[in-house]
This record gives sequence, structure tokens and C-alpha cells, in this order.
Amino acid sequence: MAPSNVRLNPLGGAIFISVVLLVFFYVFGFPTMFPEERVSMRELLSASIVLARRGGDRVLAIRRDDTLDTKKKGETKEGANEYVSQGDMKSHEQIYYGLKKLFPKMNVVSEEHEKKPPSFSSIPDVDLHLQEVLAGVQEDQSIPISQITVWIDPLDATQEYTEMKDKDGSDMLHYVTTMVCVAVDGQPTIGVIHKPFANDDKGETSWAWVGHGKSGNLQNGAPSSVGEKRIIVSRSHAGTVKEAAQESLSDVKITPAGGAGYKTLEVVKGNQDAYIHTTLIKKWDICAGNAIIKALNGKMTTLNGGNIDYSQGHVPKNEGGLLATLYGHDLYLNKLGKLKTQL
Repeated sequence: MAPSNVRLNPLGGAIFISVVLLVFFYVFGFPTMFPEERVSMRELLSASIVLARRGGDRVLAIRRDDTLDTKKKGETKEGANEYVSQGDMKSHEQIYYGLKKLFPKMNVVSEEHEKKPPSFSSIPDVDLHLQEVLAGVQEDQSIPISQITVWIDPLDATQEYTEMKDKDGSDMLHYVTTMVCVAVDGQPTIGVIHKPFANDDKGETSWAWVGHGKSGNLQNGAPSSVGEKRIIVSRSHAGTVKEAAQESLSDVKITPAGGAGYKTLEVVKGNQDAYIHTTLIKKWDICAGNAIIKALNGKMTTLNGGNIDYSQGHVPKNEGGLLATLYGHDLYLNKLGKLKTQL
């Protein structure tokens, strides 16, 4: 018969209970003591528009004051120089820290990185209820913040921004854009492309939220009514796309241009039938355009027809080439086989 005066050690009992609870929660999951923050997509859209425009204002002012302070930051895989200017950096500060002030826990990926972050007190507040958004988007959606990755390109077409004029003397500032893209579970969902030098420097903003609404200036452009295929390519990273396209497509017109955002909008407006890129390109260059073209029932894929995943901010490279169209996407994929083999 066991002694009646045996007592359990309190510390040992506590440890035993803790181990049992840990095993239970490991098997069945931990209880949600603190619900995850959720984000209003309509408010995030408004913020993205405001901040893209605010970044564009900095880009415009620095170019007009000629205070660019341009520096080389590296080279592309093909050996072309890459530059960063004060326009890039000041736009980055406004967009990146504007988002971080609103949503500190949000995963925001920017092309640029500053040495000394600005104080949040220097970042103006943001209107989260823009009238154009409230008028164009009837229903809101709440998304867990962990499912969101925001890609920003504070200044797309830096080369054209710094040079201003092409070899023939034509203005190149219309290629410049500031861009914000919201990806949900890796899918491009909200895209904002702002052109600060459009409309005599008053600017023009195009935006879309897939399945919910778009800016009034976005309408599906019509495909070419003649047999000629119109293809827009990079003026600085053209690769061999011109030769391959001319060989694969019987009647084609190639237009070189700067800025991925500009080129995508040219397809959306119906000024071009396809945007093709064969060399490496970063996801902050293409995410906003991808969302906009998707909202208009177009497609942007790799040259193998694969979807582009925007969920991982630490993997910014898209190495599979690029094809963006509103119509006939599969036709172009089939015709451009020679480009696929060069990737």
C-alpha cells in the first residue's frame, strides 16, 4: 500500500503540464491569441495612388532643378550601365516610408535602398479614401497582411530620365514612371503607374485592381486592324528580340522604348500589340503593369508561358523573358520559339 503522505513536486508538476500542452498545441495548432492584422485593399489602393504621385512630384522637381546627382550603381548582365539619381532616392523615400508609416508590418520591396532612413515625421499623411477610388471601386476586401507583398519602382527609366534627349534630339521624359504594385499570395492584384511628365508635367495616373475596378483612362485598346504586328521592346536591353521577331512573324514593326511601365501601357492603350523582353528584368519593373494588364483581361507571362510569382521579395529577378499582350497571347508564344531557346 502506497504511503498516504506522498506529494508531487510543484515544479515538476508544472513542467509536466507544460510539456503536455506543448505537445497538444504542436499536434493541433496554437490558439490565435492575437488575430493577424488585416488590410483594406481599397485603402491600400488609395495609398498606392497618392504615394506614386508623391514620388512623381519629387522626380519632376529634381529633374527641373537639375539636381540629379547621378551615380553608377552597377551593370546589367549584358554589360549596360545602371544608374541611380536623387530622383530615384527621393521618390523611394516618399513611397517606401509612406507605406511603412501606414503599414509597419507590411512586406514592401523597393528597387532602391537608402543609407539613412528619413524620420516618419517628414513623411506627410496619406488620404486613404480618394474620391476616384470610392467612385470606381464599389466593394472593399480585407486581406491578412502576411499575404501581401508590395513592389515599388520609385523611378522607372532612370537612363532616359538622366539623359532627357535621344540621339535624334527627341524628348525621352515621357518614358519615366513611378510604380506601385500590390501582390496577394504572389499574384499581381493592384497596379499603379504614374507618368510625372505627362500632360505638360501635370502627370497622368493609371491604376487597376483586378476584378474590382480601374481608372477612367484605362480602356482596352484594339488590336492592329492591318496584318502588321506592332511589337515594343527595350531601347537599351533589346537583346536579339528584333531579329527573332522579324524572322518569326511575317510582317512586324519593332518600336524601341524606355521603361517597362511605359511599354506595358502602350500595349494597354492599343498603340502596340505586344511587349517583348528577352533579358533579365526585375519584378518591381513589371508587377504594376502585370496587374493592370491582367485587370483588362490581357496576359503577362514569361516567354515559356509561365506565370510570374511576386510573393518572394528576396527573389526580385525574372529570368524567363517577358511577353505582355491584350490579344493573341498564345499566338505570340508559339511564334517566338527562337526567343525561348536564347534565355
